[in-house]
Amino acid sequence: MIKKLSIIACMLLGLVTAQAQHNVVSFFDEVGSARIQTAEFSQAHDTIVMVDHRIDDVIWARYVYRIIDMRYKQNYQLYFPTKSDDADYRNLFKVITDAVVDGLPIFEKNMETIKPDLHQAPISRNVIPTMFMADDPLADYSDDPSHFDIASSDAMLVHYDSIADELSFHFYPFEQLVKNQLKYLIQEVVFFDKHTSRLHTKIMAIAPLQADKISTRDDSNIMASLRESIMFWIAFDELRPYLAMQYAIPNRNEVKRVTFDEFFQKRLFTSYIVGEGNMYNRWIPDYAGTADQVKKEQERIATELLNFEQDLWEY
Repeated sequence: MIKKLSIIACMLLGLVTAQAQHNVVSFFDEVGSARIQTAEFSQAHDTIVMVDHRIDDVIWARYVYRIIDMRYKQNYQLYFPTKSDDADYRNLFKVITDAVVDGLPIFEKNMETIKPDLHQAPISRNVIPTMFMADDPLADYSDDPSHFDIASSDAMLVHYDSIADELSFHFYPFEQLVKNQLKYLIQEVVFFDKHTSRLHTKIMAIAPLQADKISTRDDSNIMASLRESIMFWIAFDELRPYLAMQYAIPNRNEVKRVTFDEFFQKRLFTSYIVGEGNMYNRWIPDYAGTADQVKKEQERIATELLNFEQDLWEY
């Protein structure tokens, strides 16, 4: 009997010691709500991993341009929520807008090549509000029965205060603007680092594409439409601290949290290729006339990128 009591006492002592060493936090708080972190990011932007690849180690590189379409199910977490007043979550466009208001530099699009030039002078603050307009003043909406006019002052999502030299967010046109924000164009570089002996992919720039800014009604001129729909370019590395401070809205699992930065770094999005770096300075729609030809070119480029690393190790 004494031996049994001694064993029980030892077990209780071990349990108390274990609880003292490990602070057990319940999944539910004192009022029965689930403890799910949504906004504690005070130091998150300081933990971004930046790999420094030496220029002497990069022996091959290739530019690739991709479109991230919000209508694909895998990209829904970038598009939702579409409300601007959600207490916990913001979609990618709202994160970008808040970053620009906070001072993130944005750059003009190049109407000839479409490619970003991140070494030019950024767009000045007093011009930025014209980039965030729910209506394009030059577009003709007479053939669009679902369109409704918005006063010019209310059509600007971002306002500029010339006295304080500050930008501010105006919530009214957000839903009208974001419903047309269905695509993003990204420029990335695929390169081989001989020091790590593997292929790497890095997003260098991102541009929101606004469907309602396309005044070209000729669907055959895809490149002209693409040029017009680009709002501006952003250096992706400068955007990453803002992406790291916001969780993407959960997808069927409330405890599986992923920031927008993780979403991009882990390449959880889906996209399709629209161009590559080449001597002709052409994108796929410039020379592929049919949908089948476009698809074949996309598959060709994707296959070449996939096979390049494997071909390096062929004997």
